[in-house]
Amino acid sequence: MGPRINNRIFAKTVQVISADGQNLGIMPTSQALQMALDEGLDLVELNANDAVTIVKIMDYGKFKYEQKKRASEAKKNQKTIEVKEVWVKPFIEDNDLNIKLRKVFEFLGEGNKVKISVMTRGSKAVLARGKDAVPDLFARILDLIGEKGVLESKSKPDERTKSILISPAK
Repeated sequence: MGPRINNRIFAKTVQVISADGQNLGIMPTSQALQMALDEGLDLVELNANDAVTIVKIMDYGKFKYEQKKRASEAKKNQKTIEVKEVWVKPFIEDNDLNIKLRKVFEFLGEGNKVKISVMTRGSKAVLARGKDAVPDLFARILDLIGEKGVLESKSKPDERTKSILISPAK
């Protein structure tokens, strides 16, 4: 719902701003509406929360068009950051890890965040080979990433899937 215009303005007195931006002062709404109609424009309520309602004489259709155009331009210029995910196994070999890290560096280079998750399928096997395997793997990954990324968050110890979130370095 947009601002009130013309006959939908209910205040008895309003402060009027002309089409060229001059303050015309406080006057009855009916007089302000007549001034707008004489110029072939609309009376648009800008601020109804003050003690005196502020209105402006303008072409409302043109105003809405410019707002829509400004909003689409802002949307076009914004960059969306995606979270990409890379899965690794707890006992991954160095070559395989380097291949995974190449993909991580590519994602970070594009400005995306990267979530590195560890597959703990058959968690008994992971526990049998060492319960510090996953934290050691994350420490090794963070050392290899170095200055190219910043650790943003780690998964909680009680979560089933262990993961870390890495943001691109600024």
